[in-house]
Amino acid sequence: MRILLIGATGKLGAAVHKTLTGRGHEVRTVGRSAGDLRHDITDPAGVAALYAAAGPVDAVVSAAGDVPFKPLADLAPQDYLAAFRGKVVSQIDLVRQGVAHVAERGSFTLITGVLSREPVPTGAAASMANGAVEAFVRAAAIEIAPQRINAVSPSVFTESLADYSDYFPGMPPVDLADVAQAYVRSVEGAQTGQVYELP
Repeated sequence: MRILLIGATGKLGAAVHKTLTGRGHEVRTVGRSAGDLRHDITDPAGVAALYAAAGPVDAVVSAAGDVPFKPLADLAPQDYLAAFRGKVVSQIDLVRQGVAHVAERGSFTLITGVLSREPVPTGAAASMANGAVEAFVRAAAIEIAPQRINAVSPSVFTESLADYSDYFPGMPPVDLADVAQAYVRSVEGAQTGQVYELP
């Protein structure tokens, strides 16, 4: 398959890239400042330029989404709006504009996270964004068929515990290799409208 991978330079994106290319897929990487194609997907014009440059593809895979972590009392409007733009609007636009560029039976795989179901202090903006993406996936699935759409919703990565364990107290971590397999399930499988929760 010919796949667009957004956020390929991050820890998750690198693991997904390695896994998908290892399975014989042709993967074109996308990032703001690195990758085969360089576009800002938080800007609808950037998404349009991305699809114009990429041409037809079989799947779009997102491993990118920025959200701020702050106590609720300190969250200013620009913070939760930044979370919405950085993780929700950007991924919605990948799908909205991508429908015309993805194969008839192609797929979209978006990224959410454990905070949609297991909120933590300072994570309100992330919980909001993750929940919105998951609701969108379920809604979009009934409209874009026979194209498919799913989301991957991991816990904190085992490989990131040194930096982020304080944000996820008591939550079991998940290995990046296992998260990458959820992307394989979404890209190569037949399901749609699913949120793959890990662990």
